[in-house]
Amino acid sequence: MIWLQMNDDSYEYDVRGLLMAFYPTEEIIKTGEAQPVENWRRHLTVKLAPEGIEAVLACRWDDEDGLKETSLTGRRAMDRADRRETKSILKRMVYDILSQDTGKTLPWGTLTGIRPVKIASGLLEEGKSEEEIVAYMKRQYLVSDAKAALSAQIARREKRILSEIDYQDGYSLYVGIPFCPTTCLYCSFTSYPFSRWEPRADEYVAAVEKELLYTAQAFGGRKLNTVYFGGGTPTTLSAAQLNRMLTFIEEHFDFSYLKEYTVEAGRPDSITADKLKTLKTHGISRISINPQTMQQKTLDLIGRRHTVEQIKEAYHLARELGFDDINMDLILGLPQETIDDVRSTMEEIKALGPDNVTVHSLAIKRAARLNIFWEQYSHMQMENSDEIMAVAAKTAGELGLFPYYLYRQKNMAGNLENVGYAAPGKEGIYNILIMEEKQSIVAVGAGATTKAVRPDGRIERADNVKDVDLYLSRVDEMIERKKRLFDWM
Repeated sequence: MIWLQMNDDSYEYDVRGLLMAFYPTEEIIKTGEAQPVENWRRHLTVKLAPEGIEAVLACRWDDEDGLKETSLTGRRAMDRADRRETKSILKRMVYDILSQDTGKTLPWGTLTGIRPVKIASGLLEEGKSEEEIVAYMKRQYLVSDAKAALSAQIARREKRILSEIDYQDGYSLYVGIPFCPTTCLYCSFTSYPFSRWEPRADEYVAAVEKELLYTAQAFGGRKLNTVYFGGGTPTTLSAAQLNRMLTFIEEHFDFSYLKEYTVEAGRPDSITADKLKTLKTHGISRISINPQTMQQKTLDLIGRRHTVEQIKEAYHLARELGFDDINMDLILGLPQETIDDVRSTMEEIKALGPDNVTVHSLAIKRAARLNIFWEQYSHMQMENSDEIMAVAAKTAGELGLFPYYLYRQKNMAGNLENVGYAAPGKEGIYNILIMEEKQSIVAVGAGATTKAVRPDGRIERADNVKDVDLYLSRVDEMIERKKRLFDWM
């Protein structure tokens, strides 16, 4: 348990993020008291005054001679007029203290946000070289050499990939299908067992079509650049339902400027030949077949009710039907998996030869069963490291795939990242757009979030309700939210 005391709550998020990164298993409690309860072990005090900053970490531990105490202190006199600089200095100061206490460094240094590549992209747009970008990220955020170089490399690739995307008049479309065969242990996405909702699936499709019709009419004068079906698992819907939705989109949207059409086929236990043929008939250019791991014992543990053999069968079926842009998602740091398990998984993936591999580092969010029922799983190993990530990166390189997008999440194993690897020309454009936040994305379906990028660069959002029953009864309200969000068009 760590007690946190601050006299300026506006920086609490930043300090708390660093504490969580250095002490991922500790509970952090905010206190207004100078001295916490008697059994405290760590107490971080952060004081911000007009003339400077002070941070003190007091530590207690049991020794053979009794209870011992020590403290680590950082102080910096400065003009606090610049809030961004104040935050940067404060985070470096706290980072240094926590690093001394734990004996650890973090690969991403003081960065606690989810989009580190945006920093590199901004510098690239200013005309900075990759070497200058790396030096800046190391100096300003204490990022490691490897992560700074990776950020700069991906920023350069993203710039090339997005060079033909129209930010001003273009937009992207996300269609959310919130159903899955079963709910995975780590999942916090909007996802419900399809067996419960199958009798009302046609009703759900009709509600989504209502949102789609509004979108087609409101954005009729704009250029549709990408379409992405996500979830959940879109292929839980029947072939007939998929055909209905895809036909509706074709009839109401102009594809003249479409550069990518993705459907997450996702779970192998939802994939059939009829469904893949339907996707192929409608010109879907990119699909995902997501194993997460090729270890059967792990699949069973995390609640994915399919086999490794089903993954292979679904992949080969997609190839036979002519799909030439297949992504496979993997998660590193899953319960009880070792580096040898990851090596084995990557060998299986290498033998298949996908066009894209997205490598996720396990992130346990509040809504995931793994977090809700933490006591049942807390004894399990859930670790990730640079060494494990390097195994995945090496295999991607052997497949001729290059890193093209990256993002991070809270509570991520090893304080690492998610990286998308792709063969040249097979990069997922939508994946980059949602991270770089330069183009409006209209999202339909339960739990979907629409993101509007205004002409002045400001970003605003409108969330659809997550509960499917509420979504069905309030779909008109979801449309009104979008109308208000885009009232400037």
